[in-house]
Amino acid sequence: MSRLDRLKAVNTKPQFARLLGIHPSLLTYTLYKKRPEHCYHEFKIPKKSGGKRTINAPDEKLKSIQRALADLLLDCLDEINAVYFPSAETLKPKAKHADILKVKCNSALSKQPALSHGFERKRSILTNAVMHLDKKHLLNIDLKDFFPSFNFGRVRGFFIKNNHFKLHPSTATLIAQIAILNNELPQGSPCSPVIANLITHHLDIRLASLAAKYSCTYTRYADDITFSTRRAAFPRQIMNEKDGGYIPSKRLASEVNRAGFRINSQKTRILYRDSRQEVTGLVANKKVGVKKEYWRTLRAQCHSLFTTDSFTKIVDGKKVEGNINELEGQLNFVDQVDRYNRLRQKQPLNPLLALRSEQKNGDKKSKRHLLNNRERTLSDFLFYKLFISNSKTTILTEGKTDNTYLKSAIQALAKRFPTLAETKPYQPLVQFMNYSERTRFLLELFGGCDYLKAFAENYSSRRKKYLKEKPTSPVILLLDNDQGPKDLINRFSKDKSITLLPSTSKNIRDAEFVHVCDNLYLVLTPISPKRKETDIEYFFMAKTRLLKDSKTGKCFNTISKRDEKRDLSKEAFAQLVKTNKGSINFSRFGPLLTRITKVQKHYAAL
Repeated sequence: MSRLDRLKAVNTKPQFARLLGIHPSLLTYTLYKKRPEHCYHEFKIPKKSGGKRTINAPDEKLKSIQRALADLLLDCLDEINAVYFPSAETLKPKAKHADILKVKCNSALSKQPALSHGFERKRSILTNAVMHLDKKHLLNIDLKDFFPSFNFGRVRGFFIKNNHFKLHPSTATLIAQIAILNNELPQGSPCSPVIANLITHHLDIRLASLAAKYSCTYTRYADDITFSTRRAAFPRQIMNEKDGGYIPSKRLASEVNRAGFRINSQKTRILYRDSRQEVTGLVANKKVGVKKEYWRTLRAQCHSLFTTDSFTKIVDGKKVEGNINELEGQLNFVDQVDRYNRLRQKQPLNPLLALRSEQKNGDKKSKRHLLNNRERTLSDFLFYKLFISNSKTTILTEGKTDNTYLKSAIQALAKRFPTLAETKPYQPLVQFMNYSERTRFLLELFGGCDYLKAFAENYSSRRKKYLKEKPTSPVILLLDNDQGPKDLINRFSKDKSITLLPSTSKNIRDAEFVHVCDNLYLVLTPISPKRKETDIEYFFMAKTRLLKDSKTGKCFNTISKRDEKRDLSKEAFAQLVKTNKGSINFSRFGPLLTRITKVQKHYAAL
């Protein structure tokens, strides 16, 4: 039975709670004992156009209910679209896990509904803007008091009367109780935009029909409506420009008013091809982009951060200290736009080109020059945040499984190593580098010894870009003491500037740790006269290595008997360790963790 059919069959509170995946007592307590009106925190944020926007943020319990409701309604919407658009790209398996979905498709049969782009799956301001590329005229309309237009009765009535839902009145009442605050949809609730989109869909259909009649494209992102056309003049049957103002056509005004909204005349404007055409804050002339002045501000803030360790921003006309996490979010948004444009190219650039190992003719030069200016700035920012201003000791391992082992070991041995974690409550004091396609493309980091060797070779030259006298915390390359990092070890063995510690160490493999440069260190897994090579799995007891996976019945096996082809994989073993970490003996990890603490002491003394 589909999620929509199950929702239609609900007629009691316990049934509805179970469909949402929450306990019925939580729903009853929130709605009838604490009551939703006492579950919000109100604050104001500045609008781009001036003034303040009121945000009502729900507490964690109500938010979890609202998020579950939003997911349920989005699932229902997907099922409705599957009936009307069975060949849509959004319904194909490849789209399920895709980060970005192209909006325009070659085949008419595979085109998907693309009217509303706000707060819907596989939709964003990017997909909204790309619908209006390369148009002669572009009309922007704002719906006044959008969310306050949806009151309790309107929300409840929609779910009772709408042909797709037709819910039991008690279920519709529950949805309205969860969603409504002070007789309107609050901004800040995760289910407000989903419900608003469902109710506004009728307006989308009518305005899309009006747009098609006069050769225009229509989209909506929340309360922002956009029409665009390649016609020589914008159709007066939609909007008429007169004496420097804009007059909506009778039909446009009628459809908007009929749907229960009002047009905000102060934000209505027609943009022309020879001017900068903006759609929901993005430039949409030949390709989607951010405003030049927006990027210049971010670039200047990054420069200030790299050179002075701080930056400022303007809030309400006053300079205030900037927040590095907010800056990262803005840089990520710009990068999302760049990445979207690259993926839409006929021959997109391949992130693998950033790999030294992928370069032709053994060229050892970095492929950093393949990044555009904005990507280079983001790369520099990530390097600064992760390795220069890192508040915690940062550890780079060879892969995800090593991270899992070390996190589990640190938690188990936290009392012995207070500089690695706090115990009450448990709080790690070190952080591990998480590798992704993004770190591979922007930082040339993806785990593995080849990447880490290149990272170490370039570390000193990249460090010079930042004027911070001393980076905040050490950065540690933690590797297996086997043949894997032999090229890296050979490279460092020829480098007279590195420091082996303790000073009595004969070579890198025998040293407890190596100070490479600045705040960069190398730590290898300990070896002994009897064991000249070790990997991180070596430090698990035989009992742990013989733990059997419940699904396959396989174990990781002992050191002497391990068979890579037949035994449990490293990934599966890491998951087994994570699941059973409370009962595993991690005492043999003590010497390795001791090396990390010695690095911390050494760096603190510099």
